[in-house]
Amino acid sequence: QVQLVESGGGLVQPGGSLRLSCAASGFTYDNYAIGWFRQGPGKEREGVSCISSSDGRTYYAESVKGRFIISRDNAKNTVYLQMNSLKPEDTAVYYCATICGERPPKYYDAWGQGTQVTVSS
Repeated sequence: QVQLVESGGGLVQPGGSLRLSCAASGFTYDNYAIGWFRQGPGKEREGVSCISSSDGRTYYAESVKGRFIISRDNAKNTVYLQMNSLKPEDTAVYYCATICGERPPKYYDAWGQGTQVTVSS
């Protein structure tokens, strides 16, 4: 059973940084790309970043490119999202998933509880 647990969110001022973690269990972690998604107030869930399973290739949405860095530690079954130069529009609940893309497919239901990121002064 796929289990993903997100952590590391919080309240941060504009320009600040946070590092999110996604701890994975219940599946062969090394075989899966891992994506970060977010859902802001009144918005649809959107893809933020993705890292491949094998060669470490990464993808970033244009809105976060140059500010966010995704990485994975396969020994710890954990994916990280380092978020720098945060903006109020980054405020959202952040989720990780065993999928990637601009939007999650409707059939995907293995979401964790997410972690709240609030960027505000």
